[in-house]
Amino acid sequence: MSQTRRPIEIFQPPNVLRQKVGTATAAIDLSALKRAEEALGKLKSEFAEWIETEMERLVECRDAFAATKSSDARDALFRASLDLKGQALTFEYPIVERIATSLCTLMEGTDSLKELGLVSAHVDAIRIAVRDKVKDAGDGVAAALISELESRVRETLATAGP
Repeated sequence: MSQTRRPIEIFQPPNVLRQKVGTATAAIDLSALKRAEEALGKLKSEFAEWIETEMERLVECRDAFAATKSSDARDALFRASLDLKGQALTFEYPIVERIATSLCTLMEGTDSLKELGLVSAHVDAIRIAVRDKVKDAGDGVAAALISELESRVRETLATAGP
């Protein structure tokens, strides 16, 4: 029995999402964008105070974790480091974001109680960066410090196993 070949039919379903969302060239409300930039400019004066507050919270959480070694204290320390990781770029401290990211990676991958010295090194590095207003890794000492911290975290996670 021979098979008869049918012509291939291709149909393109309508893209209703594009109709609902619009295109990339949709009108942008420039006045709203300008108002947002002005509001952010006004808030920038408060960034230094806010990062100081977040850093102090991180130090307090680290101290509580070191003293009690409880899972609640560990969770609070992890949340504080996540908050700094998320907010540091907004506060214009990319070096703090990198250190906090490294700390989060460490805490996610290991039992932080066994690595309390490395956890403390991260917290102290953040405290010094905020205190001395070191904002990015352009500073040679800051670059060497973050590189060493990240290296130690990689080594620790490699030896921690699955």
